[in-house]
Amino acid sequence: MGTVILGTGSCLPKRVVTNVELESVVETDDEWIRTRTGIVTRRVSGKGEHTYQLAAEAARRALAAADVSPEEIGLVVVGTISSHMQMPSSACFVQDEIGAVNAFAYDLNAACSGFLFGLDLADKYISLDHSMKVLIIGAEALSSRLDYKDRNTCILFGDGAGAAVLGYSDSDRGIIGTHMLSDGSLWKLLHMHGPESSNPDLAEENWTGAYIRMEGREVFKHAIRAMEGSVRSLLESEGISLDSVDLVIPHQANTRILNKLIKRLELPQRKVFINVPKYGNTSAASIPIALDEANDSGLIAKGDTVLFCSFGGGFTWGAALIKW
Repeated sequence: MGTVILGTGSCLPKRVVTNVELESVVETDDEWIRTRTGIVTRRVSGKGEHTYQLAAEAARRALAAADVSPEEIGLVVVGTISSHMQMPSSACFVQDEIGAVNAFAYDLNAACSGFLFGLDLADKYISLDHSMKVLIIGAEALSSRLDYKDRNTCILFGDGAGAAVLGYSDSDRGIIGTHMLSDGSLWKLLHMHGPESSNPDLAEENWTGAYIRMEGREVFKHAIRAMEGSVRSLLESEGISLDSVDLVIPHQANTRILNKLIKRLELPQRKVFINVPKYGNTSAASIPIALDEANDSGLIAKGDTVLFCSFGGGFTWGAALIKW
């Protein structure tokens, strides 16, 4: 008995940007990007594809899959670091777009771990009120936050949104457990400044724009250790072996990180869902987009044990287990 995913949905911008196209923007080439990241294409938002608009369409599709009306939703949470406005939240825009008139709404900033942190929140709300239905969305328009002179970041990220509707079930299905962690002391390794301060006393030194900045090698090392640790800790606390997990859906950072994680956990490749070559790193949207694709492709059957893990700026990281 517990919190179950009733339906999933996703939405991706129409424009596909290839590695070859990026060759005319920044000093790089297709082979360099493929060998270091595994990324081949990514989606980039155009007009009418703001973060909240992608999120709203993903939400509509998740609601339709769950056969739940917008009026039944009690809470809307959007995990994002690229809302088109500082205020109101993307979640408030989504609430209005889909007509979730009975919900309260807010954004959650945990970078790439945003969707997992949202799942954890939803589970706690629903455990207290079994009648509640929660809409969790991961959505990003990271193309609006990239420095296209920095090849270490601009080649990695893409735009998109994924959503899940959660509710209560008295069956043996549901969220088994979660394990969430943070370490704010390492923020400089992966961060993004806000707009330039209009108060000189509060201005950031060496402000170079509201762009994603990353120390790639250090992030690589921390990401693998953190995700492996959170997965092992969660499995141990729940008394579940990795062999009994049917599908692993990790944050789609890049293939080097994913392949290293797979090797460290000694996972069969067939058990790990990977779509990063098509979409790049979509931050908070990566897990819900992957989840929706796996679900839509019939890769998840009722009763399957599904494992999620993520790592993002903050640092934030964690893992979640669910019986489908």
